[in-house]
Order: sequence, then C-alpha cells, then structure tokens
Amino acid sequence: MQFEKNELISAVKELIEVMKESGLGYISVKNDKFELELGQKYPEPRPMPPMPVMPPMAMGMAAPAAAEVSNEAAPTAQGKSITSPIVGTFYAAPAPDKAPFVKVGDTVNEGDVVCIVESMKVMNEVLADKSGVVTAIAVKDGEAVEFGQPLIMLS
Repeated sequence: MQFEKNELISAVKELIEVMKESGLGYISVKNDKFELELGQKYPEPRPMPPMPVMPPMAMGMAAPAAAEVSNEAAPTAQGKSITSPIVGTFYAAPAPDKAPFVKVGDTVNEGDVVCIVESMKVMNEVLADKSGVVTAIAVKDGEAVEFGQPLIMLS
C-alpha cells in the first residue's frame, strides 16, 4: 500500500504539531514504505524562568566584589545581555583556529549567531535575541556556563 499525497501531507502536518506541542526539535520516522526526518535548524528558545533573589551579602565580603556583582546585574535587569539557553561550555568561535563570532565593538542583529554552548557533545548555536553593539563578553572561551547566565553584553 502506498500513501497518497494528501495522506502524506496530513501525516507530516500531524508530526509537526506533535513536535510543537512536546517541544521536540527533531523527529525521525522510518518504515518499509518511507523514511522521514523533521527538525528545526534553530529551535525557539524556551522562556527564561525568573531569577531568584539573592540574600544580602555577608559582612565579611570585600566591597569591590559586591560592586562587581551589582555592575553585572544591571545590564541583565535591563535586558541588555544575551544569556545561555542551557548549561554547558561556552565557545566564542566555531573552531579553535577560526575567528570568534563576535568581538567587543561589533554590531549584532537579532538572529545572528554570537557563540556556541556545547552540552552533552552537541554544539548549540546561540542566537542574538536582540540587536545592539557588543560591549563585553562576560565569559572566557571554554568556560562552563549555567542556564540564564549572561554571555554577551549589548548596548
């Protein structure tokens, strides 16, 4: 039995809906009559949960460290940073011998690849969710990053 064109289109649409509802980024179906692979090149980022409120600093902390924390927190609160969508390892360039995706002073547009976060041996491109000028790269190449951690600061 072969699939008719309308049946195949209907099956593909149904699989796409399943992917959207479940949050899957890729699905593969194979049987004796056909083989089908569906996936998103750039899956939509999941919404970030609200950041927990940190308790006040202990009295033994040095004043400069407290100032550094407040300086980093301000751009995030104003939405001026591109954050890590997952836990992993930050890479500024596509390969060790290649130029970085962005440098301080570069202009990025929404949708531009700005870095890679490797997680479970999968290289995940991080896309700019806003346009702006790169004012700082908040992590070092090869450094471990957390979900929601600021990676690239924009003005």
